[in-house]
Amino acid sequence: MMAKGSGKTLVQWLVAGLFIALLGGAQAVVLCNIDSDKLNLCRAAVTGRNPPPPDEKCCGVIRQANLPCLCSYKSILPALGINSKNALALPGKCGLQKPPNC
Repeated sequence: MMAKGSGKTLVQWLVAGLFIALLGGAQAVVLCNIDSDKLNLCRAAVTGRNPPPPDEKCCGVIRQANLPCLCSYKSILPALGINSKNALALPGKCGLQKPPNC
């Protein structure tokens, strides 16, 4: 029997694999109210040390997202080449509040 914590880690790694596959051009799925094919609209704003601010298309994606759901995946962001600090700043840069405990 798997421990509860390791089960969550497994799910996070499976989702990471899904993101990697999706960003590579596989068929889109919906995760946290976001079509995976729209995630690339925010890629520039969350990668690198000094990313540009999110544009209106990226903010549109963030506004429709289930932010608490996305927060549950924040630990896998570095494995996807995404700067967690930049990603967690997106809601504020798009005029939204960051979910509590995120």
